[in-house]
Amino acid sequence: MRANVPAYELRALKDLGETLELLRREPGVWRPFAGGTDLMVLFEAGRLAHRQFLSVWQLPELQGIEVTPAHVTLGALVTYTGLRRNEILRQEFPNLCAAARETGGIAIQNRGTLGGNICNASPAADSPPALLVYDAQLELVSAGGARWIDYADFHTNYKQTVMRPDELLSRIRLPRDKQNWRHYYRKVGTRKAQAISKTCLSGTIQMEGRRIRAIRLSLGSVAPTVVRCARTEAALKDQTLDASLITVARETLAQEIAPIDDIRSTADYRLQVSLNLLEEMLTR
Repeated sequence: MRANVPAYELRALKDLGETLELLRREPGVWRPFAGGTDLMVLFEAGRLAHRQFLSVWQLPELQGIEVTPAHVTLGALVTYTGLRRNEILRQEFPNLCAAARETGGIAIQNRGTLGGNICNASPAADSPPALLVYDAQLELVSAGGARWIDYADFHTNYKQTVMRPDELLSRIRLPRDKQNWRHYYRKVGTRKAQAISKTCLSGTIQMEGRRIRAIRLSLGSVAPTVVRCARTEAALKDQTLDASLITVARETLAQEIAPIDDIRSTADYRLQVSLNLLEEMLTR
C-alpha cells in the first residue's frame, strides 16, 4: 500500500456532449470517474496505471430515477443510498436494494454508484446478480449516439465488457414484470458487513401452488463474470417443489458453476455455500 497518492489529472465537465466528445477524440486516455469508491482504492494501491480521469459526477443525464408503467429507469449515478431509499425499488426490486445495503458502509453507500459497480466489472460485485435476475438493460452512449444492450451480454470475461473506450454507461432499465414473484438475495463474506463476497446468490421465483412456474437464478464470485444459472433454472421450471427436486437442483448447479481458490476463499467452500444458498431459497 502506498503512503501517498501519485500525481494525477482530473477533469470535471458538466456537459454530456463535451464529455463524450473528449472520449471520442482521445479514446482510452481518460478514465471515467463517478463516485471513485473502487478507482481510488486501486489508484492509491498502485494497481491503476491511469493518471487522467474524467469526472461524470455532475452530468444531469446520468442522474435520477424515472418510473413508467413498464419500467424503472435508473441513472448510472444513482447511489446505493438512493437505491435503498426508493419505495418502488424496495417493493418491486428488493434484491437490488438488498445488494445496496450489503455494499460497504454508509460512506460508501452515499458515494458509490450503481453504474460504477457495473462498469468495474468485478464478479464479486454485489449488484450484478440482482440486475441479471431482473433482466436489466443498459444504455451506452457515445458521441455517435446511444445503444441499449441486455445486461446479460455486457460482461465478456474477468474485468472485461462490451463497452467501447469512447462510451459511457448512461442508464439502467428494469422491466416491471416480477411484482408477484418471490425474491431472495444473500451474500456470504468474511464478515456480516463491509466485506467482499465469497459467494452471492440472487433469485426470483414464481409459484403456482407447489409448482415452480418460473425462476431466475444468478450467482456472483463463482466464475470470471457474474453468471445466470440457466441450466439449473431449466431443471426447476414447471416442476413440483419437493425434497427430490432440491437434490436435482443442487446437482445441476454444481455442474454449472466453476469457483476458484483465491485470497478470500476456496473453490470448495464457494461451491458448497452456493449449493446451500440455493437450497435455502427453495426451502423458504
